[in-house]
Amino acid sequence: MPGKILVDITPLRESRDFRLLFSGQLISMLGTQLTVVAIPYQVYRMTHSSLQVGAISLAQLLPFIAGALLAGPMGDSLDRRRIMLWTAGALCVTAAGLAVNAAAHHPSLVALYLVSSLAAAFNGFANTARMASVPGLVERRHISAAAAMMQITFQVGTVVGPAVSGLLLGLSLPLVYGIDAGTFVVAMVATSMMLPIPPAEGPGLRPWESAKEGMRYLRGHQALQGVYIIDVNAMVFGMPRALFPAMAGSVFGGGTITLGFLYAAPGVGALIGAVGSGWVRHITRQGRAVILAVLAWGAAIAVFGLVHVLWIALVMLAVAGWSDVISAVLRNTILQTSIPERFLSRMSSIQMAVVQGGPRLGDMESGAVATATSLEFSVVSGGLACIAGAVVIGLLMPRFRHHVAGEIDEVPV
Repeated sequence: MPGKILVDITPLRESRDFRLLFSGQLISMLGTQLTVVAIPYQVYRMTHSSLQVGAISLAQLLPFIAGALLAGPMGDSLDRRRIMLWTAGALCVTAAGLAVNAAAHHPSLVALYLVSSLAAAFNGFANTARMASVPGLVERRHISAAAAMMQITFQVGTVVGPAVSGLLLGLSLPLVYGIDAGTFVVAMVATSMMLPIPPAEGPGLRPWESAKEGMRYLRGHQALQGVYIIDVNAMVFGMPRALFPAMAGSVFGGGTITLGFLYAAPGVGALIGAVGSGWVRHITRQGRAVILAVLAWGAAIAVFGLVHVLWIALVMLAVAGWSDVISAVLRNTILQTSIPERFLSRMSSIQMAVVQGGPRLGDMESGAVATATSLEFSVVSGGLACIAGAVVIGLLMPRFRHHVAGEIDEVPV
């Protein structure tokens, strides 16, 4: 029953440009997820420190946020297709730079920090432009389905990429980065075949003035604020991925393949959730559903921290991933159906800063707590903190909690 239980693929059938965007994103995401595993693996191999793994992720935070927030005003005044095209080229160059550094006789940790941070900035640009482009490529009634389809590209990448990376890392670290560079070439070709995606109202305010106008808009919409804040809560406290390199060996007694499984497991659950997300578009009380999904995420992460049997741990991570993708589809639907077109790129930039910045803060938080206490305490306490935070957010933000499908919160807060 496609559209009722399984994801609705109508956007792929009816929109040529959405097919191109979907295809390019799918290929580039596979490569990106190879690197998501390779960078912490390389850092841990060079330093044997979970704190350093968290630190390199934190170093990518400000560049990513800067890129995402700058892309918002630019995407509301420039051709979004052009932004996606040149950022794909830039990411190809940074991935090649990581490959060259890894192939050196003495790879530089400083270069790893600098190049990965630069890549994070370009990713901020690319992801914001891509997310803001979707509503203009499909009919409004298919936005929820399109959001689910874009989640599938991400989740396929998070399943296949880490699993393949775990295999390839045992062969050649530079090869992993080189494949990532190649996938961005494919993304450039797909993007170049799309039609231009001009701004809704043509060039308008200067970037800084445009950004301020976007923030004023956000201050008047508590439901949108809740979407961002609850995701930050989940990712900062309930995302222990910085601990995976240490846990693969010390907790589960494995090597790079086990590490790949740990990174891939949330993606497996999320992919199942995304493919079977047809029912999500029938949810009317979307705010409450997001809160429940985040509670389930936190609970699964807390249980993951308590177990020492690999297959049970992977199941818990998969459950967490399923919960996260349901939350993500709902959050994206709230954003893309509640925001006027002229604000869409700016609000998408904030969403990208949250979605990608939150896990980086979470890497630092989990690495620091694990260094001060233990791996188990860091994971379990993070999951419980995520649950507590979701409850508090729901209580303090009633307009978010009671948000229903299609509703626009016009009351200043």
